[in-house]
Amino acid sequence: MLSVADRYLFAEIAKVFSAIILTLLLIMASMLLLRTLEDVNLGALGSEAVLRYLGLQVLRDTARLLPPAFFIAALVTLGRLARDSELIAFGACGFGPLRLYRAFLLFALPLSLITGWFALFGQPYASLQIQLVEDAKGERSSQVAGLRAGRFYQQDDGNITFYAARIDASNRLEGIFLQDRRAEIPRLVISRRGLYQRDPETGEQRVILEEGRRYDGIPGSADYRLAEFDRYTYFLANETQTEVERRRRAARPTRELIGSQSLLDRAELGHRLAAPVAIYALALLAIPLTSLSPRQRGTARLLLAFLTYFAFFNLQQLAENWLETGVTPAWMGVLWYQVAILLLVYLSLAPGSFWGRRLFDRLRR
Repeated sequence: MLSVADRYLFAEIAKVFSAIILTLLLIMASMLLLRTLEDVNLGALGSEAVLRYLGLQVLRDTARLLPPAFFIAALVTLGRLARDSELIAFGACGFGPLRLYRAFLLFALPLSLITGWFALFGQPYASLQIQLVEDAKGERSSQVAGLRAGRFYQQDDGNITFYAARIDASNRLEGIFLQDRRAEIPRLVISRRGLYQRDPETGEQRVILEEGRRYDGIPGSADYRLAEFDRYTYFLANETQTEVERRRRAARPTRELIGSQSLLDRAELGHRLAAPVAIYALALLAIPLTSLSPRQRGTARLLLAFLTYFAFFNLQQLAENWLETGVTPAWMGVLWYQVAILLLVYLSLAPGSFWGRRLFDRLRR
């Protein structure tokens, strides 16, 4: 049975959590909408598919927003209760830290179930549908790579510059200009016509040029090499095999990852489980990181809370990469960082706690 205090805490954190998650969703949807409209402007995506494509992206990324939104909501709620001396009143009525832990963990239970559904079922479904849309965009026209007639297109931090005067529906190019500055000696290629191709499986991009010239040399120097060609295949920067495999793995159903002996599959499964499990870990971290009394100086705890927040979500990516590359053993999985941060936070706060001071006094006597 939930007490009056439990229901009051639930209502307070629910209000703050709702405001934070709605704000984060609006920000994320706005950024994704700008990218989607850019694809529409380039002709790679039809205007009728904008809302569906945007909804799939929001569904895919929602699981990542729920844990940080809950952590921030818990800190804000506890900070407000401490500032108004409500936590002191709770303690005087017998509602101590253990009851706070119980209330926050009870609130975290349904939230973790919702997060688990988004991470284990919604995310792979949305990733698969997004890949289908991406493949359709690739078949629609060459504009999926950012190419558009009459505009300069750059890759690899500006080291590759590409221009085509005309591009038709069959990916045929005319009036081609290509500059490559990746090597020590820059290269300039000019061609009358060509064909753009992109492999949907590997992500490899290439331009087959016809009837053109190639210039190799440093600008301002008279040492140039000139070559004419009838047919010349030029490979543009493309996705690495690791990125392609990661994209495919993100779209696999969760049931296919369970029990797999592949480190990559285990890393992907750990990535999906990290979000719902993080709800409980962050609930256990929020209470000790909050100053329970307005007379306590909260600067150190606030700094520790910021460090915990950034370390928690940055270590997740690091743990996944370490498991994929074999740096950490397979039995450790990718959730070890949550246990490590819990231990570090509690150990760092132990000297200032009630039991820590009591133990210190006994040792001093």
